[in-house]
Amino acid sequence: MSEETIFSKIIRGEIPCDKVYETDEVLAFRDINPAAPVHVLVIPKRSIVHVGQAHQDDALLLGKLMLAAKEVARLEGLEESGFRLVINNGAEVGQTVFHLHVHVLGGRAFSWPPG
Repeated sequence: MSEETIFSKIIRGEIPCDKVYETDEVLAFRDINPAAPVHVLVIPKRSIVHVGQAHQDDALLLGKLMLAAKEVARLEGLEESGFRLVINNGAEVGQTVFHLHVHVLGGRAFSWPPG
């Protein structure tokens, strides 16, 4: 079992969020420190620390996470202009909350490779 995170508290409603999308298994909300005009975090309601700790049993949930990210992009009007999905996998590459989450970023131009 993973440690308690701020996302656990958001899922339980103990900390408010600016909700964008929700299903029984996935929650999406605006990042409080946005890196783009659109910056939404999509998280599974069941905690997985990061992709590196996902198991075969998590395959359906991971698929739902990606489809939720696509729906968030649609809801935010990013279908035409495009969007970036980012998943950080560990502290060294920028993961700061150890509960798997997908960043949906858009509303401005991005370069490659990042930073």
